[in-house]
Amino acid sequence: MKYTIREMTAQEYPLLDDFLYEAIFVPEGVEPPSKSIITAPELQIYVKDFGTSKDDFSLVAEVENKIIGAVWVRIMNDYGHIDDKTPSLAISLYKKYRGQGIGSSLIKEMLSLLQVHGYKHVSLSVQKANYAAKLYQKIGFRIIKEIGDEWIMTYNL
Repeated sequence: MKYTIREMTAQEYPLLDDFLYEAIFVPEGVEPPSKSIITAPELQIYVKDFGTSKDDFSLVAEVENKIIGAVWVRIMNDYGHIDDKTPSLAISLYKKYRGQGIGSSLIKEMLSLLQVHGYKHVSLSVQKANYAAKLYQKIGFRIIKEIGDEWIMTYNL
């Protein structure tokens, strides 16, 4: 599939709400939560006022001029927080575009962008049962902490 990766524009930041919802891991056979779940404070931290901090970066993947995925980072006290110098990463793609290498490309582009901006690490939190956990490990993220059914992972830039 032909796709392009580019920086997300400020006018597109409202799309992060959709991608935040898409990023929620729903195990097989479990009913997805209501979309209103993204209004919870522990999830709003990923998107509220995005673009107002020098540590907010976002990239999108496009297919035929339609945004089909996003990866974004910011320094925040989220599930994957390790310190106040390390951005936390979030990524999601619409379901029909998963498993085609687009997510890997988005992450790798973001890692390059963060390296250019002088960051030393990036972190994330992922449920162990999430298929994406294997993707992160394949890219080079390391598990640094286990909390219940989740891992906190980091990548050294």
